[in-house]
Amino acid sequence: MYKCTVHTMKQGGRAMYDFSTLMHDLDQLRCHSFVRTQEIGQSVLKKPIVELQIGEGETYVHMNASFHANEWITSAVVMAFVREYVEALQNKQHLCGYDVQQLYKRTTLSVVPMVNPDGVDLVLHGKKAAQHYEDEVVRINGGSEDFSQWKANIRGVDLNNQFPAKWEVEKERKIPKAPAPRDFPGFSPLTEPEAQAIATLTKERDFFKVLAFHTQGKEIYWGYERCEPPEAEEEVNEFAKWSGYVPVRYIDSHAGYRDWFIFNWKRCGYTIELGEGVNPLPFSQFHNIYKDSIGIFVTALART
Repeated sequence: MYKCTVHTMKQGGRAMYDFSTLMHDLDQLRCHSFVRTQEIGQSVLKKPIVELQIGEGETYVHMNASFHANEWITSAVVMAFVREYVEALQNKQHLCGYDVQQLYKRTTLSVVPMVNPDGVDLVLHGKKAAQHYEDEVVRINGGSEDFSQWKANIRGVDLNNQFPAKWEVEKERKIPKAPAPRDFPGFSPLTEPEAQAIATLTKERDFFKVLAFHTQGKEIYWGYERCEPPEAEEEVNEFAKWSGYVPVRYIDSHAGYRDWFIFNWKRCGYTIELGEGVNPLPFSQFHNIYKDSIGIFVTALART
């Protein structure tokens, strides 16, 4: 079944998936009449944050990737899902046993493939990608010019700690009390334009369910504060059958996008921790991650 390819760029002999590569792939997908894109906001450095839509249905299923900068491989994987879905629609083929024409009619897929483009480019290209924040990111990074462990946006705020779901708890217990490469939740919720864009989109679209793709651990987090609906357990078990990933109902964490969605909408929300190892995962894991998780992508669309 696996045949999907994804465009990448190389630097220093290693494959990477940065913001310019994403824009290249989006340009290619726009040639299909059933693929729609729109800018939902801009990053701190004014890069467009793009939502891609496919489908005619009133039921919106949302997926996003690269909330965390050094988890950039998630953008490549999610865009590969999209490309595979588009090819199946175009060729009137099934995908993982599902009739994609029916999925297209019944649902609308919403994808934000790179929530944190500034951070991704900082990890992949170094301080020059920070533009006028160059001196600041080096200072935040303790004087080091190795940004491989950077998770935050370009201002040193962890975007997946920015949402008003017990944000105050995270503020108190997180060690960074100022901008940092990771874990600083900001001085208040939703201060960062990237988090604001996702929050506004979520309110406007009234999503039926959301899937946030992260790395790593081969786990799927699916509950929050007992606000998740009963059907979430059945669905996450289906995801587990496809992927071999382990469902985890509760973790001691707050203020994430999925937490906020479940808490406010009482609907299904999942954080999928792709792959295994130490972030940033090497691109050599891409094919295995894709094969393990494509079933999650299609099943999420099918179970509406």
